[in-house]
Amino acid sequence: MNDKKRILIVEDDPALTHLMKLSFEKESFEVDTASDGLMGLNKAREGMPDLIILNVMMPRMDGYHVCRFLKFDQKYMHIPIIMVTGKTHESERQTGIEVGADEYIFKPFDIDKLIATVQKYVM
Repeated sequence: MNDKKRILIVEDDPALTHLMKLSFEKESFEVDTASDGLMGLNKAREGMPDLIILNVMMPRMDGYHVCRFLKFDQKYMHIPIIMVTGKTHESERQTGIEVGADEYIFKPFDIDKLIATVQKYVM
């Protein structure tokens, strides 16, 4: 039986995706990735991860829409979503909260703090 917590990382920057994937796997998480919003939404619906790390600005569908689709659906609303973005205006954070994000983290971020935030939700 696999007791590893599963994280879905939805990020269009391959280098950042790789860094996060390796960091979370080192912490014994099972990690899946998606490089655009639509792919992320589909993987979330198919794989039912324990938590989603979701970039805001992405191709095909932005993170706000992905978050809204998941958080306003009874089947997926329990999945914690941590939004990450380079947009640093407080109004952006407010939009993230309004669409249902559990946390909103500005880039660049400290990977250890991100891991601690994830653990707060899934451990």
